[in-house]
Amino acid sequence: MREIRIRDTLSGELTPLRDGEEVGIYACGPTVYGRIHIGNARPFVVFSLLARFFRDQGYPVRLVVNVTDINDKIYDAAREADQPSADFADAMTRAYFEDTDRLGVGRPDAEPLATGTIEEIVELIEALIESGHAYESGGDVYFRVGSFDGYGKLSNRKTEDMDQGEEAGTESLKEERLDFALWKAQKEGEDTSWDSPWGKGRPGWHIECSAMAEAELGTSFAIHGGGLDLLFPHHENEIAQSEAARGVPLARIWMHNGMVELDAEKMSKSEGKVFQLSEALDRFEREAVVAYLVSGHYRKPLDFSEQLLEQSAAGVERLRNFLREQGTEGGAGEEAAAYRERFLDALADDFNTPAALAEAFNLVAEGNRRELPGAGAALVEMLELLGLETLARPEAAPDADAQRLLVEREGAREQRDFERTDRLRDELAALGWEVRDSAEGARLVRRG
Repeated sequence: MREIRIRDTLSGELTPLRDGEEVGIYACGPTVYGRIHIGNARPFVVFSLLARFFRDQGYPVRLVVNVTDINDKIYDAAREADQPSADFADAMTRAYFEDTDRLGVGRPDAEPLATGTIEEIVELIEALIESGHAYESGGDVYFRVGSFDGYGKLSNRKTEDMDQGEEAGTESLKEERLDFALWKAQKEGEDTSWDSPWGKGRPGWHIECSAMAEAELGTSFAIHGGGLDLLFPHHENEIAQSEAARGVPLARIWMHNGMVELDAEKMSKSEGKVFQLSEALDRFEREAVVAYLVSGHYRKPLDFSEQLLEQSAAGVERLRNFLREQGTEGGAGEEAAAYRERFLDALADDFNTPAALAEAFNLVAEGNRRELPGAGAALVEMLELLGLETLARPEAAPDADAQRLLVEREGAREQRDFERTDRLRDELAALGWEVRDSAEGARLVRRG
């Protein structure tokens, strides 16, 4: 079994998986106050493919990616949309599943909702109160940060530099400034609440993830992941409340992906800097989007531009053309297998997807220069671990109905009837086709 090492944010060290261990992975999913952007898609792809690689190497894996469907931002977005918050959260959750399905990298083993974990959340808060790590105040419940000696060990921040970012008006309810909310009493304008021993209200963000992780993976598991922007306060608070309540480390390895950056600024729905995943998938085939998301090392920031997506699309087409010409029958020859081994070594070394992808392109370059037995078969095995195995599938021609809708869509587009253009695009999507616009005109591509 190949040794696999992952950089642990907490220790700063490359930490190996234990031989034969069951690898529980909890990755923080989206807060569904809007449709997800391409930055939100990065951790979904990274951790989905990480689990795929571990399984390929013989490790039993359980991947859990939650959905945060209780949050201040959801109340605010629902009011702006003039919808009940529960209906709004449900619609955005369904949109999230739809958008990430289109990435074609599979679904996690479990996708718990905060709304489905209220009983476990309340039990965890009660345990913290009983042990003296939390207290009730005015219908809210707060975690006593000073009661947990290890607070700050993940983010390495000084106390004076910490800010929980909680809403104004709660200062008078707290014993100390850094204490954070585990339960919030229902406030005016909040149309959804749950019963609790402390009155009607709803859980705080941080306790939701602790409870969902424990419900799905137990009190301690192998890897906790998520975006680097969650390191503080979210993951710092998860460590504090979970370890204070259960007395064991929450995760053995903390794994953080860098942000997708637009003009060197983090892509953020709350700041209006977004490029929706659905938009990217409408304009570029799903393989191009996935290849773009693994083109940089997961720990590093990933620059975003449409030009980079176009470059990714060109690279994907190069891989597809090679497979068309070489075929994928038979096994990898000795030389081709050497590229595959270097590819796997790159993934084993802190999941270095750009180095792995480079080996795939090196194989293509060498296979284009000279005969390389089994090159196509080796490449397919490599691409499968990057979520790109569909590049080897025969491309089905659009049927008559799809061709007719495409012609109608092009006519509506020329007449600038954008409402009908969008409606026809949706009809094509229902038939399993996506429209790709290029300088040569529109063409239909099978959805991934």
